[in-house]
Amino acid sequence: IRRILETATYAPSAHNNQPWRFAVVTDLSVKARLTEAMAADFRRDLEKEGLPEADIAARLERSRRRIHKAPVVVILCMDATGMNNYSDPKRQQAEMTMAVQSTALAGLQLLLAVHAEGLGGVWTCGPLFTPETVRAALDLPATWQPQAMLFIGYPAESPSIPERKPLEQVALFR
Repeated sequence: IRRILETATYAPSAHNNQPWRFAVVTDLSVKARLTEAMAADFRRDLEKEGLPEADIAARLERSRRRIHKAPVVVILCMDATGMNNYSDPKRQQAEMTMAVQSTALAGLQLLLAVHAEGLGGVWTCGPLFTPETVRAALDLPATWQPQAMLFIGYPAESPSIPERKPLEQVALFR
């Protein structure tokens, strides 16, 4: 895991500010605390959407199972404190976008390293919906903004690759 994380830190980053942070969770009691905290928020959101209780229960159980079954859970966070500050809102928004992009690249680099080690990895975005809850459950520094949750372990299956849009729909050649 340390080698995977080290590889992730070689991702490109705007201004070389390296805003990514990794919270590595392997302890079962910490996983349980994280799961229950996020589940409460997830339930509340699903109830607001008017989903039937059976659907809510199934989605919550799937989330719980993913967190508990993964030997390693990495919360990918962004710390934008090192990014440039501008008085111009347009430039400031661009700076924050660069921090998000840099953090996402580190997450991708991490998943590529996971694969290179013969492991499996799954990226989910649940922490974006409950950043304060995740931060509190894991006692993360106030500047760490949870962006994604990655599950790492030996794959139990070899799922088929989801269908991709044809290149003609996603690329322009000029």
